[in-house]
Amino acid sequence: MDIVTKLGVVEALYAEDKNPITSMFAIEGIKSLAQALPSIQSDPQNIDHRTKALYGAWLCGLCLQSASTALHHKICHTLAGSFGLPHAQTHTIVLPHAVAYNLPALSEETRKALADALPESHGDAIRGLNELVSTVGGECVGGLKVYGMKEEDIEEGTIQLLEKKYWNPRKVEKAKIQEVIRRIWNGEQARADL
Repeated sequence: MDIVTKLGVVEALYAEDKNPITSMFAIEGIKSLAQALPSIQSDPQNIDHRTKALYGAWLCGLCLQSASTALHHKICHTLAGSFGLPHAQTHTIVLPHAVAYNLPALSEETRKALADALPESHGDAIRGLNELVSTVGGECVGGLKVYGMKEEDIEEGTIQLLEKKYWNPRKVEKAKIQEVIRRIWNGEQARADL
């Protein structure tokens, strides 16, 4: 599960300080992990799949050290820190939703590169992320309520998130972010309709 959190490297594709090298590494890391993780789930002892996942995780780690973060990490750190939620599971659940929120602000080139890196995306990065989390996320598909977050924590989490100033490619609006957090809490599939 913890290796899934490396997919938070998606943010390197649209970080304020992104560059062509981190973008290239991010795409290759995402692609390697997205291909390897479902295979590892079905054949955990396969060295080739595990090697591909390690390679992808290494590339993602390089990017996460080199590029700043945005909404995905801010939501994860706010909710996990405030409500005692587990790190890996929180990142896994939040990722498709944060990307879905930011997708309208991304260039067509970035949206296409991300979708192309995700098997089962059929040209839609959100579909690819939802499918990946459904396949390898286990109990994460039940949302953060599975880990003890209460429905009344949604508003408090939104307030705390908005108190912290950070760069994001799309303006962070209270009502929209509160709806994103509600979807995350409830275990809904991500969708880019906000």
